[in-house]
Amino acid sequence: MTHATQREAYPYFVLAVLLFGLQLIFGILTIAKYIWPDPLLYVLPFNQSRAIHINLLVFWLLLGFMGGTYYMIPEESETELFSPLIARIQFWLIAAAGVASIVSYLLGYSWGMPFLEQPTAFKAVIVVAALMFLYNVFRTVLKTGKWTAIQGVLLGGMVFLAVMFLFGIVFMKNLATQYFFWWWVIHLWVEGAWELIAGAILAFVLLKLTGIDRPIIEKWLYIEVGLVLFTGIVGTGHHYYWIGTPAYWYWWGGIFSALEPLPILFMVLDTMRHVREKKLVIKNRVALHWAVGGAWFHFVGAGVWGFGHTLPQINVWTHGTQITAAHGHMAFFGAYATLNLMMIYFTLPKLRGWEDYSQSRGIAAFWIMISGMLLMGLALTVSGIVQTYFNRIIGIDFLTTQEYMRLWFEVALASAALFAAGAYIFIYDFFKAGRAGART
Repeated sequence: MTHATQREAYPYFVLAVLLFGLQLIFGILTIAKYIWPDPLLYVLPFNQSRAIHINLLVFWLLLGFMGGTYYMIPEESETELFSPLIARIQFWLIAAAGVASIVSYLLGYSWGMPFLEQPTAFKAVIVVAALMFLYNVFRTVLKTGKWTAIQGVLLGGMVFLAVMFLFGIVFMKNLATQYFFWWWVIHLWVEGAWELIAGAILAFVLLKLTGIDRPIIEKWLYIEVGLVLFTGIVGTGHHYYWIGTPAYWYWWGGIFSALEPLPILFMVLDTMRHVREKKLVIKNRVALHWAVGGAWFHFVGAGVWGFGHTLPQINVWTHGTQITAAHGHMAFFGAYATLNLMMIYFTLPKLRGWEDYSQSRGIAAFWIMISGMLLMGLALTVSGIVQTYFNRIIGIDFLTTQEYMRLWFEVALASAALFAAGAYIFIYDFFKAGRAGART
């Protein structure tokens, strides 16, 4: 760690890790509701457990992005953070809004569209925290006037993210119009703003881990920006067909949205070629595992599954089935969860001031989580194919179809339990590694 104020990232990572663990509990409960007569039906029905599971995902990923930014920006700008106090106040604001939102879901209260069910007052708090964050980061960069491509892409993604969130606050009476702009948040976050943030964070970590030449990293980062601005925006169209917009959107969206993961994959491949040629020894092997594994999983989950699922001839049958869930789980994990886990493992030794520690738990957690998510994605895909055939093609009613899918939900539950085991090894490692007696 080169700057004292980089420590402001640590509380963000701690809360992100805790919410990640909580998210898994609600995820497993939600899958169980597909198998048995709705566990906790009158305490926590499906709609509430699902909303909590998804919103916890969004909150812990955003906390990870913000923590990663507070770590990166001082080092890239070669100066201390403009205001550590703003970083702390902003943390408590967004933490309070997130926890209060989860409590409101537990009590049965939710507002707005799916994934954006936070009460309007809490959304306002999130907006204030986001503005404080952007102000703090931009003032840090402007202190020295030192601009890098990594800074530019990261800040561009953060501004993009903040602006798009505003479209999830406004209430519109016409449902089709509401959904038209709802995708401006849901899709343009995931396949626009978050892709830029992911590219910048991955570029920073690869640069620091391997010592690869900055122009090589920046080349792929510029390609990523170009593809996101084109394919990410145009790719929104694969959602529009279903709300009555012209059919041409469907083809454009289905084809172009699959190209977004390619620059990140090529960035990693180019970096690993550099590592092999230079015969470099990477000390932080866990962070490297998450960087390489995440890039491949990003390509598979967002690229391969996304392309196959959104092709017009396929999506006309599969839209809204468990194939969508398979794509969503693998894409989010590959593109963003692995990225945050990589950043946490990269920064943890530096934030805690130790280098010599056992990485065996971290690597075990990596392989268990990767295996669990892959198996769960495959199980959900097969259950979605069964659902499409019996419900959409043959015409068997929805509830009867669920019985044909039961086996694959059981496989998905077992896979989720495997994933959770790896995740809790990671959580234990996060709090234990490097402390007294842990350097083994």
